[in-house]
Amino acid sequence: MSDLVQKDAALIWHPFTPLVGNDDPLLVKSAEGIYLHLTDGRKVIDAVSSWWVNLHGHSHPHIVKALQSQIAELDHVIFAGFTHEPAIKLAENLLMILPANQSKVFFSDNGSTAVEVALKMSFQFWTNQGIARKKVIAIEGSYHGDTVGAMSVGSRGMFTAPFDPYLFDVLFIDFPISGSKTVEQFSTLVHNNEIGAFIFEPLVQGAGGMRMYSPQILDELIRIARSNGVVCIADEVFTGFGRTGKMFASDYLDEKPDIICISKGITGGTMPLGVTSCSEKIIKAFTDADFSKTFFHGHSYTGNPLACAVANASYELLVSETCQQQIRAIGNLHEEFALTLKSHPRVKEARSLGTILAIELHTLEGTSYANEMRKSIYSFFMSRDILLRPLGNIIYMLPPYCITAAELNRIYRCIEEFLDQLG
Repeated sequence: MSDLVQKDAALIWHPFTPLVGNDDPLLVKSAEGIYLHLTDGRKVIDAVSSWWVNLHGHSHPHIVKALQSQIAELDHVIFAGFTHEPAIKLAENLLMILPANQSKVFFSDNGSTAVEVALKMSFQFWTNQGIARKKVIAIEGSYHGDTVGAMSVGSRGMFTAPFDPYLFDVLFIDFPISGSKTVEQFSTLVHNNEIGAFIFEPLVQGAGGMRMYSPQILDELIRIARSNGVVCIADEVFTGFGRTGKMFASDYLDEKPDIICISKGITGGTMPLGVTSCSEKIIKAFTDADFSKTFFHGHSYTGNPLACAVANASYELLVSETCQQQIRAIGNLHEEFALTLKSHPRVKEARSLGTILAIELHTLEGTSYANEMRKSIYSFFMSRDILLRPLGNIIYMLPPYCITAAELNRIYRCIEEFLDQLG
């Protein structure tokens, strides 16, 4: 064990990592493109985009240049009473690609805070009008973050158990595999005029196992919600910025959300940043001379100029035809590979959407994040210098858009090798 790793063990508490019985973390020296360069000389493919944040590859020159230029000019300034060009430009850029009904953006720090902002906006939307609509509907299996409000609207289980007594009550509808049952549940719940908000991960539940459902079902749920006045919140923290093949998963929908949460890919995986956008419907409830109707929320680093500058650089790369072609190419290759696995005896389901590929394996334990197969999956691929961090018995891939067909095929062949050695 190196001196640095020893210091890490003594000083640092890592996320989602047991304090005992776990392997030492791998020490990264640098990163470029799809590769992580370790201090032991290994070159590891980052096939999960470092927790889904990296869009264009590590240390992209265009983003690096934007950061260097911005830090020499303005590092940070309080965002109450002040503003700056990078934030204004980013707001313009985001509203160019977000659904057309979105009118304003609110900056925060990450995905969880983007969700917290959305929830607080929806709650105050009703209180500002003097209307008591205090209940929230979410989808079973959902994950919206690790802050208290975000945990409250996520499914309860192993990760939330210690905190369950402190979370507010939420009504959960079934994951919409069977559309008619879920629609019926939802319709029954919203008709009592007590529901204030409906929050959902559009089309794909990320941490819940890369579970996918149809835009037609979600459109129907949003239509029912809207006809009953319910505020609709799309958590696009994971699905945004091209991950599903379109700029946002909401682009597959005819019915558009009132509020959208985005983060992860927004800066190309360079710096923390969260954004909550909203429609004029939401804004109207806060547009009042009464000071008490102000949205009293903020963060010390709200609208950080460095984060906004790299987000603008990432946006420029994202909207280029080169990047859009890369997204389409990844999606096509994923779809083709998923089809080849349909009849594999160890594969329960292979599914893909855009740049997301998920392979759910048959196991005696069933589908669970705690499934012991996660350890053998992770070790197998790391031994071949590929970072795939499974969700229990679900192997998933979500590469940076700069990955080549040859590099994808290398990963596909390793997946086939893993499946075949299972017997």
